[in-house]
Amino acid sequence: MRRDLDGGAGGVSDGYLRAIWSATGSATLPAGIAWLGTGSLPSIFPVTDLAAASVGAAGLAIAELVGQRHGSLPAVAVDRRLTSFWFDTSLRPVGWKLPPARDPVTGDYAAADGWIRLHANAPHHRDAILRVLGCHGGHDEVARAVATWNALDLENAIVEAKGCAAQMRTREAWATHPQGAAVAVEPLLWRTPAPAADAPAWAGTPARPLRGIRVLDLTRIIAGPVATRFLAGYGAEVLRLDPPAWDEPVAAPELTLGKRCGRIDLRSTEGRRLFRQLLRDADVLVHGYRSDALGALGFDAEQRRRINPGLVDVSLDAYGWTGPWRARRGFDSLVQMSCGIADAGMRELGRDRPTPLPVQALDHTTGYLLATAAIRGLTERARTGCGSEARASLARTAALLVQGVAPADAAPLAPEARDDCTMPSEMTAWGRARRVKSPLAVAGAPMAWDIPAGPLGASPASWRA
Repeated sequence: MRRDLDGGAGGVSDGYLRAIWSATGSATLPAGIAWLGTGSLPSIFPVTDLAAASVGAAGLAIAELVGQRHGSLPAVAVDRRLTSFWFDTSLRPVGWKLPPARDPVTGDYAAADGWIRLHANAPHHRDAILRVLGCHGGHDEVARAVATWNALDLENAIVEAKGCAAQMRTREAWATHPQGAAVAVEPLLWRTPAPAADAPAWAGTPARPLRGIRVLDLTRIIAGPVATRFLAGYGAEVLRLDPPAWDEPVAAPELTLGKRCGRIDLRSTEGRRLFRQLLRDADVLVHGYRSDALGALGFDAEQRRRINPGLVDVSLDAYGWTGPWRARRGFDSLVQMSCGIADAGMRELGRDRPTPLPVQALDHTTGYLLATAAIRGLTERARTGCGSEARASLARTAALLVQGVAPADAAPLAPEARDDCTMPSEMTAWGRARRVKSPLAVAGAPMAWDIPAGPLGASPASWRA
């Protein structure tokens, strides 16, 4: 671990925690964290340490908010083992099964000169890949077609066709790549204050500190939905908005917990009118559109601020906010290929194919970083009336992770036991399920959700009365 991230007596998690907290605008932690649980996810990188630190930072932000508003700073504890489970999945279906986690075309393929990952879980991304390859979609057929391409040429062709792919690069190659070099000098969190406005009041209590906060959620898949799920867990009203016909059959049961999910067509005049109205009445906006996408629809950062001067505006993208790839489509697994994580795992573990992280840690960590930024933005707004803007990226989170090296003697996680899950079970829209117990404990403010997981588009696109 690099010296500036060395956790000292508190371990690697404390080092990561300090880096995350500093990125949100303060060099001084409001309190320490009690680290509970033992064991680590299997990786050459300290994934569990980073996971615990990101959850801990969000917990400290909740504690700080409670302390500011109610005069007493609650204690915070994070269970490393339960955090590791949550970074995979918290949901345990009872009597039913989730659909397959990925499209058969999604995966790592041997090209003529190296490896490439294709991401085809969204139908339009799958169609783009198949058009470029000139095939119909069977895995073996795709593999034969990929083998005739150089990896970089295929990556470029698929991206140009508005698909998603990533050549496997080494960490050294990423460091000298224009995008890798740009990300290396970006902050972990871009932060921009807004002019002072009237500070809205809300009805939060020590037990439900975000009650009365309205969160508009324009995110998909994992990182952004993790952030808004966390905010819902402390009482925020989260309204998720998806385009017509968009679906996430695997992710929805895991990530819609605590949220109402509506639909909106931002390409239509009526959809833009409705969004403007919803945005005007929001406290927090969390969005994961590509960096140029909302602007193209007439809602760039300046316009959002005009509509809602006190807005806490939080966003993410895949590959960073500067450099030639700043508007490139991307996902956690693709960023791992691009920035050298999958190659490093393959080489150091002596494998014969790309070896990514055991969980999608870039997504989850970035999600908790966004939640931390949103809560600290609300804390600052309550004090000064100022809204704020914060931006994170999966690639910059990866740069933080790879500064650490997992201890060679790290103990494995103890297997999951029945007592690790909550009772009674949650009645989701798909059937009964249990959740792994919360990995975070903020004294007096238990994480709890008022709405069970449900399908996208099941609610009106409106705030509760």
